[in-house]
Amino acid sequence: MVSIFLRSLVFNILFYLVFLFWVVVALPTFVLPRVAMMTVANWWAQTYILLMRAVCNIKVEFRGVEKIPQGPLIVASKHQSMWETFALLPFFERPIFILKRELTWIPVFGLLLIKSDMIAVDRGAGGRALIRMTRRAGEVVRSGRQLIIFPEGTRTPVDAPPHYKPGVGQVYVDCGVACLPVALNSGLFWPRRTFMRYPGTLVVEFLDPLPPGLARKDFIARIRASIEGATNRLVKAARQEQAQLFGRVPGSASVKG
Repeated sequence: MVSIFLRSLVFNILFYLVFLFWVVVALPTFVLPRVAMMTVANWWAQTYILLMRAVCNIKVEFRGVEKIPQGPLIVASKHQSMWETFALLPFFERPIFILKRELTWIPVFGLLLIKSDMIAVDRGAGGRALIRMTRRAGEVVRSGRQLIIFPEGTRTPVDAPPHYKPGVGQVYVDCGVACLPVALNSGLFWPRRTFMRYPGTLVVEFLDPLPPGLARKDFIARIRASIEGATNRLVKAARQEQAQLFGRVPGSASVKG
């Protein structure tokens, strides 16, 4: 466990150094077309994936890439970690996120988010914010972009009961395009609220797209069943791998290092 702790410490130091490096690299994109800034963001995401493998021995596997439709799209992903907020970017031509407004207040980085034309939401504004968000989401998706959303609204620990927000159904109805479900097991390797990073195989699986035109309740039920079923399968397989590596799943008192 000591070696995992040291690897995690090194990774987190490099994480912030790499973050600062790419922010500096991205500065000239303020005066360039948006595609230039998104190209830098893709490089940034790929750098972290390489660091995870080199420092933490976390292999990343993407499955079902051939299922990703072209053109306007909703991408509904399980959200267990900060990792997927950047790792999904390279798979989409014109991605856009819905994010909390406070992130745009971060010096320099917040300006980059504004430049990238993400949808910032004031969570304290209640129903008014939801109406504005869904209207804006529909506009940008119909213009040809890919909206990446997390149906549970926030990061959830592995094994936490799923709670899919009704707003994701309204976004789907307003956008009128197909939805690509995404399952993953990132929470076992990059858990929230800790700097520990555990080795193993992190898997992202793009699932069969759902067609446009479903009723809102039907859509939420189907997206939940699709994502949760595949996520449970990926988590189970990853835990079996970790049990072989450590004797037990990381986090237990007797994990060997």
